[in-house]
Amino acid sequence: MEKKRKKQLEKSYPAALTISGSDSGGSSGIQADLRTFNAFGVYGCCAISGIMSKNPAKSDRCDPVSPEIVTSQIDAVLSAIDIKAVKCGMLFNAGIIEAVAQATEKYRLKLICDANFDSFTEPENIEVFKQKLLPQASWLIISKSEAELLLKKEISGVNDRIAAAKELCRCSRASILLKGGTVEKNSRQILTRLTDVICHNGKIWEASSLKVDVPQTTAHGAGCTLSAAMTAALALEFPWEEAVYAGKSFVMGSLVENVRIGKNITAMYPPGNDYSGSIQLEEMDVK
Repeated sequence: MEKKRKKQLEKSYPAALTISGSDSGGSSGIQADLRTFNAFGVYGCCAISGIMSKNPAKSDRCDPVSPEIVTSQIDAVLSAIDIKAVKCGMLFNAGIIEAVAQATEKYRLKLICDANFDSFTEPENIEVFKQKLLPQASWLIISKSEAELLLKKEISGVNDRIAAAKELCRCSRASILLKGGTVEKNSRQILTRLTDVICHNGKIWEASSLKVDVPQTTAHGAGCTLSAAMTAALALEFPWEEAVYAGKSFVMGSLVENVRIGKNITAMYPPGNDYSGSIQLEEMDVK
């Protein structure tokens, strides 16, 4: 059985591409994405959109590369490698956003878009993102604060989050995972859960996981890891529900099984155990 599986993998090994910034500290961006792809058994390729001088505790500077260099990297990868799914993260400026949008349309890529507006140096880049890249996405993974910037409205409470997810789904035709849900507890007030809202094929789902109490520096890169894990799962042709389970459980496990990498510095790391049993995914009865 193992020999048969080995021969199958030799014939075709799933590959995914990440388009994002290079994080010198290794906890986010390209480094986190490739580490996650590898943990899933997916061959990782990359197109670097910028060079970030940072570590889990601070960021000193960021230098975007030219849109032409981003395009050149994408073309080099796609000309030879059978990419099953693409994740884009930190894109930094309008030129890079447009370059990724053009490549997505040209190659008809399955794009998992991790909204990362912190990397934008100019506010108008959000509008370019909305008009050029978002219509090309298969999935949009976005935080509450980023959704507020994109939709230009405040989001507070579960009804607002559901409405926001639906609106993003309509204007993008992508499936939406809206992060940053409310903190909920069970009837005994023992277990704290974090809840996200998903809009997929016009239906609303609630995805929740146990809250892991770690320092903020340890959780740095959690968003990158979630989107990379879902990209890897989709490259492996998981059904979307299983991709959500895989992504959220991988992040939870990476937080629980964090590693010490310096004095008073710990970081997320691919888990050795399975945490999928702590993830809940339920369709909501929403009219």
